[in-house]
Amino acid sequence: MAIEPLELRVEDGPVLEAELSVPADPWAAVVLAHPHPTRGGNMRSLVTGALFSALPAAGVATLRFNFRGVEGSTGTHDGGVGEQRDILAAIDALAGITEGLPLALSGWSFGADTSLAVVDSRLSGWAPVAPPLRILDPDTMGAAADPRPKCFVIASNDQFRTPEAARPILAGWANVEMHVVEGADHFFVGRTDRVAEIVLTWLRSLA
Repeated sequence: MAIEPLELRVEDGPVLEAELSVPADPWAAVVLAHPHPTRGGNMRSLVTGALFSALPAAGVATLRFNFRGVEGSTGTHDGGVGEQRDILAAIDALAGITEGLPLALSGWSFGADTSLAVVDSRLSGWAPVAPPLRILDPDTMGAAADPRPKCFVIASNDQFRTPEAARPILAGWANVEMHVVEGADHFFVGRTDRVAEIVLTWLRSLA
């Protein structure tokens, strides 16, 4: 699939490097948010990279970007607060070219937590992958009470938030489904194909 480089301008100043892949006849759109910027995370990290390959190949317009302060993106890390504005800039860019299609956020790890804090009328739902549910207070995440669907993908052996530890937190959230990837840990090495399969199946339910 062809990859188009983009620059995203965030309302508080940072300019983010991003990449866009749009198939010939897309049926859905997804913004991908990467893992923790201060721990080596970037838009090419394993799960984010695997989704950026698999989703467009299956007909989904997909945009990934580097959070502020990562690689070629300007600005500095903001602990998950300013990064929510980064995600909104990515939504602006993708929604502008995929109007009328279901649009979802799918972040991995830090990107999952920050995505769950972003509520925007253009979204059809969220597909967080391995959210630690501790980068931000889960009780303040906007997605918690939002009626739109949320598809959680959690590794059976996740080092930061196991399925068993996630269930009590998510019990009071609206419209949640959880999928456990057996035999995987937080990094999904060798299991990214299963992550992509789950996300794609859920996206088809939105279309």
